[in-house]
Amino acid sequence: MAKKFWKESPAELLRVSEGFELSAVDPGSTPGTKADKKEAEKELADSAQELREHQEKLFAQSRGDAVDRLLVVLQAMDAAGKGGIVNHVFSLIEPYGLQLTSFKKPNEEERKHDFLWRVEPRVPEPGMIGVFDRSHYEDVLIQRVRGFAPPEEIERRYGAIADFEKRIADDGVRIVKFMLHISPEEQAARLLARLDDPEKHWKYNPGDIDERELWDDYMEAFQIALDRTSAPHAPWFVIPANNKWYARAAVQRIVISHLETMHPGWPEVDFSIADERARVEGTLGLTWP
Repeated sequence: MAKKFWKESPAELLRVSEGFELSAVDPGSTPGTKADKKEAEKELADSAQELREHQEKLFAQSRGDAVDRLLVVLQAMDAAGKGGIVNHVFSLIEPYGLQLTSFKKPNEEERKHDFLWRVEPRVPEPGMIGVFDRSHYEDVLIQRVRGFAPPEEIERRYGAIADFEKRIADDGVRIVKFMLHISPEEQAARLLARLDDPEKHWKYNPGDIDERELWDDYMEAFQIALDRTSAPHAPWFVIPANNKWYARAAVQRIVISHLETMHPGWPEVDFSIADERARVEGTLGLTWP
């Protein structure tokens, strides 16, 4: 770990545990560091190679019989910085080992099935890092707040999510879930910034204001989801996200810490290194067309 930047482990400080209260988290805080934006940008760049090395080992060992993979879930209110996490953290790794899924509003075909039907095929394959930009948690967040499903169905879904995550964890999927937590004031500033920049108008959704007016209801829905679905095999981390630089550095470090505990390693080869060197060297005298 980059000791200079992180004075305390964000994986320990930000993990949701028993008795956790979302309302007690200051979205503008920077737990574990006293650094600033410039130092955070350096930390992000310096740790990128560390992340890539773990990812490459994870991918390489899947060429054998290893089934380990990592699933990263990103949930947040609009404009909280999920896209920035994807761009500034996960774009730094090799694209062949990354599986990104952005879950939008269910289409007509998806609505014919159980809410997990569209999620199951997107679980990362062995060796991959999968990132869910929004996820199955939409089905107990917006659907709860907006009443798109009856209360008894929402209640069933918490159990279905817990069962689903336990099942895939038993199959080799390491799950790490992030809620990017911003204040309504910061969200307003980011939405206004989008309106002020013609190049960002496409990112603005008038419907975001409708959801914003239900802020307290969403915070309650998040609290319930955190309470009901936090587990040792599928932990939640609440990331103060008013400072984008902090959120990116924290997510990167927590992902690295989980990869470290997975102990990915280079796979054993089933050929003789000496024999293959001799074969390669034997081709050096060939005449190429």
